[in-house]
Amino acid sequence: MSTKPHTRPATPTHLVVMGVSGCGKSTIGMLLADRTGALFIDADDLHPEANVEKMRAGTPLDDEDRAPWLAEVRDTMSAIADAGGSSVIACSALRQTYREVLAHAVGRVRFVHLDVPAEVLAGRVEARADHFMPASLVTSQLATLETLGDDEDGVVVPMTGDPDAVTTAALAALAGQR
Repeated sequence: MSTKPHTRPATPTHLVVMGVSGCGKSTIGMLLADRTGALFIDADDLHPEANVEKMRAGTPLDDEDRAPWLAEVRDTMSAIADAGGSSVIACSALRQTYREVLAHAVGRVRFVHLDVPAEVLAGRVEARADHFMPASLVTSQLATLETLGDDEDGVVVPMTGDPDAVTTAALAALAGQR
């Protein structure tokens, strides 16, 4: 737990911690939320049951599956902002078109892309016993992933070092971008 004082931004800010399954979105997202005083939400918890079952069966989601889920994530961020809060959302946000949906939430939406070598990801996903996403879908996610564009409000952070070091690097990169 961080002992640093939290400061609430004048404009609600949402940090979308993005990347493929197994990159550390939830771990880094919780640390970022702790350090910023924002509410942490795991977008996986917002998937409709049909999406979860499809992924559990090893079938990648398509854009039709993702559309209502992305709208729910965006609307959740907007509701938090409407209540005067900020959030950190762990969400794959693999394509620029998906991030465009999220960017329309109330408040400022910034992206933190956690970059992990492909050979590390499958091992991480295989080691998770309590998640619906099978390691077989990592390849599909990597094929879908589009890097942040120059016009997107976000940073790419290598997932090297321990989670505290990655969180510190993410906050420094975001501060440097302003």
